[in-house]
Parts: sequence; structure tokens; C-alpha cells
Amino acid sequence: MNILERDPSDPQKQKKEGINPPLKLVLELGPLLVFFFANARGEWLAQKFPALAELGGSIFVATGLFMAATALALIASWLLTRTLPIMPLVSGVVVLIFGALTLYLQDDIFIKMKPTIVNTLFGGVLLGGLFFGKSLLGYVFDSAFSLDAEGWRKLTFRWGLFFLFLALVNEGVWRNFSTDAWVTFKVWGIMPITLLFTFSQMPLIMRHSLEEKAKEEQAGK
Repeated sequence: MNILERDPSDPQKQKKEGINPPLKLVLELGPLLVFFFANARGEWLAQKFPALAELGGSIFVATGLFMAATALALIASWLLTRTLPIMPLVSGVVVLIFGALTLYLQDDIFIKMKPTIVNTLFGGVLLGGLFFGKSLLGYVFDSAFSLDAEGWRKLTFRWGLFFLFLALVNEGVWRNFSTDAWVTFKVWGIMPITLLFTFSQMPLIMRHSLEEKAKEEQAGK
């Protein structure tokens, strides 16, 4: 049995690993929204659920609930597809490790460094894969796009650089602004930036889309 999602070239991938896109979005963004809400309403949550008060202040309550929501999202992914998506899995492992350090040492620096570690890791893996001739971004977007080899290489390179950019941005924000400002930016700043970057890649995707090329060939006949 394959625990991790299949290689994009595996013909069994689409049949066995399909998941409703809105539900997939909920599973991926849900833990982040839990983190934002818990940080904003940490004191209220601690009053309603006294056990949470043992974790510490709002950021620590948010961290504990973020860890729980992340674990639940991965479990839900497993129950729905019988596989674990690679990038959310890597991010989840880092959340659990750095979240545990945050709670144990009562130092929020660890959870603040998590996006830096994850984005640097993703960027390094994507760019490193290109060095060895592998366009690893297919693991993320192959269900949405069907591109030729050059398109995957270019898109992988751009996303690799973008992940490194996000790592630098996270470092700049958490080191220079308050915890509340960092949490707000993490949810409501990073998401729009990522969406804008994603939409900016559509011309490249259209140029290298195998479906578009097939349509052009059909039209030319």
C-alpha cells in the first residue's frame, strides 16, 4: 500500500487519490484559520475551556489548537484518499515539532520560525530537484494542469524561488513586528500574495498546456 501520494506519472493516481477541490482547500487552510481565530480569541477560549489555560497565553493556545487541527486535517486526508499529500505532510510534521517546542519551552519563536523552515525546505527541494532533472512541482499541480516538460521545469523553478521569497518575508515580519501582526500577516497577507503569484503564472501555464496544444492541433485539421 502506498502511504504517500503517487508519482504524477502513475496512471493509478487520478483514480485513487481524487478529492473534492473545495474540501481539499478546507483541509489545507482550515488549520491556519483555526490558528488565527485562536490567537485572536485566546483569552475567551481559555475561559470557556480551562484546560487550554494551562498552555499559556493566546499564542500558545493558538499553537496547541493549530497542532490539533493540522493532525485532524492529515487524518481526514488519509481517511478520504488512503494516501497523505506530500507537501501538507511535510508542513504538518514541522508544525508538530516546532509547536511542541513552542509549548514545552513557552517560547513562540519556534512556531514563528515554522514558515521559514517549511518554505526554505520546499524551495530547496524544488530547485534541488531541477538540478537532478526532476520537476517535482507535478506532485502539487498535476491534478489541475497538464503541462509539457519545459512548462513543468519553468513552473517548478519559479515556485522554488517564490518559496524562498516567502521564507525571507516571514523572517522580516516576525523579527520586526508584534506577534499579533505576524499572525494576521501569516493568514491575510501570505494568502493574497500566493494567489497573486499563482495567477501571474497562468500565461506560462497556457503556453505549455498539453490540452491547449491538443485543441490547436484539432482546430488546425
